[in-house]
Amino acid sequence: MLKYNIMLKRQLEQRRLKLSIGKKILKKLKQFFLFLKKLLTFNITTIMFGVLLLYMIITVVLYATSDHVTSYQVTVGPLTKNPVCSALALREEQLVPAGGSGYINYYAREGMQVRKNGSVYALDDKKTEAADVELSAEQLEKMRANMAKFSYGFQGSDFYDTYSFKYELQGNILHASGIMDETDTSTEAAEEDSNVLKGQAVGASVSLGNQKVFTSPEAGVVVYSTDGYEKKTPEALKESDFDEKAYKKTELLTNEKIKKGDPVYKVITSEEWTLMVPLTDKLAATIADRSSIKVKFLKDGESQNGALSIVTIGDQKVAQIHLKNGMARYASDRFLEIELVVNTRSGLKIPVSSIVTKEFYLIPRDFLANGNNTEGKGFIRELQKKNKASTTEFIEPVIYKEIDEEGNEITYDTTDTPGGYCYVDKETFQEGDVLIKPDSNETFVMGEVDYLEGVYGMNKGYAVFRQIEILDQNEEYCIVEQGTSYGLQPFDYIVLDGEKVQEEDILSGTY
Repeated sequence: MLKYNIMLKRQLEQRRLKLSIGKKILKKLKQFFLFLKKLLTFNITTIMFGVLLLYMIITVVLYATSDHVTSYQVTVGPLTKNPVCSALALREEQLVPAGGSGYINYYAREGMQVRKNGSVYALDDKKTEAADVELSAEQLEKMRANMAKFSYGFQGSDFYDTYSFKYELQGNILHASGIMDETDTSTEAAEEDSNVLKGQAVGASVSLGNQKVFTSPEAGVVVYSTDGYEKKTPEALKESDFDEKAYKKTELLTNEKIKKGDPVYKVITSEEWTLMVPLTDKLAATIADRSSIKVKFLKDGESQNGALSIVTIGDQKVAQIHLKNGMARYASDRFLEIELVVNTRSGLKIPVSSIVTKEFYLIPRDFLANGNNTEGKGFIRELQKKNKASTTEFIEPVIYKEIDEEGNEITYDTTDTPGGYCYVDKETFQEGDVLIKPDSNETFVMGEVDYLEGVYGMNKGYAVFRQIEILDQNEEYCIVEQGTSYGLQPFDYIVLDGEKVQEEDILSGTY
């Protein structure tokens, strides 16, 4: 019995020991799996960030050590900008003195065209009190637009224009309010009471209430300023007359009392006028063979053509441009900023550094054949003979250009012209390849080559040759024709330095 108890106790101890060992093993396994889970999670995250970091480092190193391709966007325009010059304006101007003394009231605004014997101003012994004027919303908006336009183009050097604009604005308000209008109602009102205005001599006046209304001696444009150039002619000009810094302009508009004989205004009696433009020797040589020229006025962007002649004033070469209209727009301006439109040829503008030459095979146009779908065109190439039997294949290459026998490019309108050659990429054929003329036994052996000028386009991300036809060029840029086969289009991106790349190079350019 004692022996049995001892054995039972041992068995219980052994079971307890096994259970204890099992628990320890399970605990160790659990700890191992937890550690393995943490280890794997840490490694995956580290690997992901490590791969990303390595990729970024490699990208930066490659970018820093590789040659960068700079792009240029094709634009449309002339080769160079047209020269901007300062022009002296000469007109047929007549200065009109005051016909009496007193305070002046203006009936004609600056730049207004008046007829002969039309009312321009009136004199009164007393100052006229300003009357209230009511304008509609539309009229007020028009006034605001005029003020905004004047403010936009105003420069400090043209401060004298402020007073001209002030009285012009006053005239506009009077016209808008109906107090006076473009048909010179003040004169018509006087004529209703008297026929004295008809046939008046220069400087005569007519009484209208307490005022004396003075009329224009000639039909023309009224200007309220004087500068001493009124009697100048092209033949009488001196070099010093072109000095804008010494130019002085006296405004005649005033609220003060004037005396008889004081200048009141001037009237420009002809629509024809002349611009005198000092030229550099280079510009004078450029336009020397012209008899007419187009002028663009920077003040308002308007343009017109005029008769051109080159004269010499002192040591200065001067362009004398005679214009037949448009004078009234600039009647108050003696000096005008103008653009001489001498660069009339326009096209696609590209830098000279982009231009490269590429070699092409020349193939007679008579060897062109239609493809199976009758749309594409290509050539029939003879393959190597096998068992004394020859086979052929149809090749549809990129034809960069077609020319006739005289070297003129074939266009859509001249596609039926016989003869001439096709320019085909050399990558398509090999020297010695034999082409067969359609419906004939005549053959042509590849080998004749020629060159085309072009640039490398980069719109597709790799270099693609685009042929060009140069119309004009200088040291930096050239103008090329639009609409050429496999040519350029406006706003295409091209390689700025064409010698740095080869065709089909992958480009990572700077756009």
